[in-house]
Amino acid sequence: MDLSKVKLVATDMDGTLLNSEGKVSSRFFELFEELKALNVHFVAASGRQYYSIIEKLKPIKDDIYVIAENGALTMKQNQELQIKELQKEIYQNIIKTAKSLPNTQVIFCGRKKGYIENYGQDFENFFSEFYDRYEVVDNLHDVVDDQCLKIAICNKSGAEKNVYPLVKHFEPELKVKVSGEVWVDLSHNLANKGNALFQLQQKHNISPAETMVFGDYNNDIEMLQQATYSFAMENAHENVKSTANFMTESNNNYGVELMLEKLIAAKKA
Repeated sequence: MDLSKVKLVATDMDGTLLNSEGKVSSRFFELFEELKALNVHFVAASGRQYYSIIEKLKPIKDDIYVIAENGALTMKQNQELQIKELQKEIYQNIIKTAKSLPNTQVIFCGRKKGYIENYGQDFENFFSEFYDRYEVVDNLHDVVDDQCLKIAICNKSGAEKNVYPLVKHFEPELKVKVSGEVWVDLSHNLANKGNALFQLQQKHNISPAETMVFGDYNNDIEMLQQATYSFAMENAHENVKSTANFMTESNNNYGVELMLEKLIAAKKA
């Protein structure tokens, strides 16, 4: 494994760079400064809202690329590099279906903010971890003054079992992804982390052999396929482990940081 040629690092956030408490380690920020000095591009790629991602990475937010909402939006220094939005007729149909599902909460993931109906304070507290800017509305169907990047559906009993089978009929017209234990996301068919990463690779003339990627869930699969140095976290979904070329430690055991240390050592050797 010759990491000395790596020019771009992309990592998922939840379950990957973030520990189980939703925090980024101080160790990572120190390693990032070394990567920056070595001219290695860094990409944070998440199903999270853009504003939530940069809040987590506030000290370095002006130095990184951000792929948000599972690839529907790519940003750098508040500049929009690409966006894939859902048309109104499509997202209204998704909302109608999603609201009919039992024991679920539905999120309209807008370009400006996230929107939820009044699901109670407990859900709002949980939801606000992933959405730094949001609004509680009477009816999601009435949200009109925003672009829809995706519709997220939450089911605390398990999204893969209780939600995905009931919305997978939207494929292949839409991208339907189980993006976490409690999340299923529906977005534009071209909105995925892999396509967004490919555009950044093209922008900088960087090949998969010069790319390192980390992920833990199904919404990371296309992104992992864009890199020779693709790493599944020890805590990853089995689909991710079978896709990635390599394994690393869990998110709570600094799996990303351990490999970044090896990358930095290889670049300096």
